[in-house]
Amino acid sequence: MNTSDVVWILVSAALVWLMTPGLALFYGGLANRNFASNTVFLSIIVLGIVPLVWVILGYSLAFSGQGLIIGNLHHFLLNNLAYNHSTLNLHIPDAAFMLFQGMFAIITVAIITGSVVGRMNLKAILLFIPLWLILVYVPLAHMVWGGGILQKMGALDFAGGDVVHISSGVSGLTLAILVGRRQHFSTESSTPDNISHVLIGAALLWFGWFGFNSGSALAINETAILAFINTNIAAAAALTTWFVIDFVKTGKARISAALSGGLVGLVVITPAAGFVTPTSAILMGIIAVPIVYFLVDYLKTKFQYDDTLDAFGFHGIGGIVGGLLTAIFAQKDFHGLVATGSFKQLGIQILAIILTVILAAGITWLIGKLISLIIPLRIPASVEQNGIDHELHGEYISIISSPQFSQHVRAKQNS
Repeated sequence: MNTSDVVWILVSAALVWLMTPGLALFYGGLANRNFASNTVFLSIIVLGIVPLVWVILGYSLAFSGQGLIIGNLHHFLLNNLAYNHSTLNLHIPDAAFMLFQGMFAIITVAIITGSVVGRMNLKAILLFIPLWLILVYVPLAHMVWGGGILQKMGALDFAGGDVVHISSGVSGLTLAILVGRRQHFSTESSTPDNISHVLIGAALLWFGWFGFNSGSALAINETAILAFINTNIAAAAALTTWFVIDFVKTGKARISAALSGGLVGLVVITPAAGFVTPTSAILMGIIAVPIVYFLVDYLKTKFQYDDTLDAFGFHGIGGIVGGLLTAIFAQKDFHGLVATGSFKQLGIQILAIILTVILAAGITWLIGKLISLIIPLRIPASVEQNGIDHELHGEYISIISSPQFSQHVRAKQNS
């Protein structure tokens, strides 16, 4: 075992964990004040549920056995897990690898919630979380990283383009369609309720993403350094490009827009972080932004679906674009189109993306339908009308969201 590698993986695991509170703040800042607390709560409750499911069953099914689709129960409740050596040919113990991979599961589930905040029944989503983790995330993790069919095919997914972003984005969209649109739904973007939370959340996400991508090298080496550089430079290129496009279109220099661009760049580089050069990372950030920027608005307007905080738009579409660009810009050793002139890797990436979309959408739809037989997927109309924060949580992210504060303001205005 390499002590430096172990330290880096433990630090990276902590960084990835920090991304979920960051996502909670980012989502909460973007959300309407009537469901901002609900938005943050759904991200935070994932921090409790997912680690338990991962330790009990998830890790074993994802990273044990030789199945093409799923693993086995060899590491059920972390039995037979090595704490001082690796059975996976790594420089870190299996326990450190388990811990690091578990953080990915947490943030993936949290992303999904952004599509249905403010209108999904709490009991239904609490039941959905463990079922989705076992039936969608775990098989994908095994297929891509655990020796399954996509890994054997040669699909490139350095840190979670398929496993994390496409799966969560597509699943979020599917769940949003099942739950239905919000009352007074509009495809027009609303002004962020708390730009400070958006800024802090985005900063935590960007910071944590260094562990997300660079840590996926699973060692302190040149690949980790490359992934760190690519993560930052792709996000920087995407942030700048998104700002320019948005400024030209709206005439406003919007902080939330620039940060959204940075997030898209982080998503797009995730599957490619250790496979492309920094120059390619910049190009990926620049190329992806106009595709995501215009496609998100077009699809929401065309099909009138209510992806509340654009989980599908940023993560689903961004992940698909990133997966395709990975095949185009990957270095010669990884059979990229530009480096080799061969379309083979692009074909593999397309097939992996299609399989990921089918699995995520199909199983999410099935889970949602089964839950709806027991529990309504949607909260009552009266709760949604009055605001789920007031009716369910009784806590408010911002003081101006509090009914007591609103009553105080009205009293002052009438006096």
